[in-house]
Amino acid sequence: MLRSVAVIALDEVAAFELGVLAEVFGTDRTADGFPGYRFDVCTADGGPVRSRSGFALLPTADLTPVEDADLVAVPAHADGAPVPAPVLAALRRAADRGAWLLSVCAGAFVLGAAGLLDARDCTTHWRYVDELQRRHPSARVRCNSLYVQDGRLLTSAGTAAGIDACLHLVRQEHGSAVATRLARRMVVPPHRDGGQSQYVEAPIPKTPEAPTLEPVLEWLMGHLGRQVTVDELATRAGMTPRTFARRFRAETGTTPHDWLTNQRVLLARRLLEDTSLTVESIAGQAGFGDAAALRHHFTRRVGTTPIAYRTTFRERVDA
Repeated sequence: MLRSVAVIALDEVAAFELGVLAEVFGTDRTADGFPGYRFDVCTADGGPVRSRSGFALLPTADLTPVEDADLVAVPAHADGAPVPAPVLAALRRAADRGAWLLSVCAGAFVLGAAGLLDARDCTTHWRYVDELQRRHPSARVRCNSLYVQDGRLLTSAGTAAGIDACLHLVRQEHGSAVATRLARRMVVPPHRDGGQSQYVEAPIPKTPEAPTLEPVLEWLMGHLGRQVTVDELATRAGMTPRTFARRFRAETGTTPHDWLTNQRVLLARRLLEDTSLTVESIAGQAGFGDAAALRHHFTRRVGTTPIAYRTTFRERVDA
């Protein structure tokens, strides 16, 4: 369970991106029933740093809290600014011990400098995706994502996407009910453009050069319990199966099967949290057919079994 958060602030830190992390994890709302966190803003030497907005920022600590924090977060900072070696080493140690790592916007470059994006799915602000890919050619940079989760690595796009990523992590750790209440408190949507457990895609562009698949995706979202084939979806989109598969990957960054499986896992999570339906019934409603298939895909994408997941959030199921 997420209990402690360490934010690493480098020189020329982006004030809003830092503020997003402070708003979600650094504001004490325990009196209203929200989870509480030990929250530290850390710098390499414990001394102040300047923000991009020109004011100085006084941290609460040096890098010591990073060593045992459940979440280590990196907001954006000035592009091209050197990252102190102790920061990179602390990030590597956090990854090695299994901590959550989260970047907001260009903070992904700091994770990349630590070697933590190699052969991993990730994203950053659309202005910087080409540069991130150039610097880290083995990284799988998803340019059309609001945020991307790869294991316990969570990277987000621009400023508002940092809020999406933080709410996603709250949802992972504390369940949908807590994340939705927090989003309402912050006056932001709890989900934007989906809510897959691994990543959320940005809106699909509607241009003559890239015919949108949005109508097909909307239809799929309304029929997750139905067994469908690529041929059927291609017919609905007015394409050949081969063209449809190629277009689907180009516009969503993944295959129809993987996209649909992620959506079904998310639906199963909601049903496990909010209903008392049996796992077998949930498997049918979510389109997995049987409990064995649900357990297989759920465990691969969420990291635990449906029963264990439900036990964690039993209070919402029994309510």
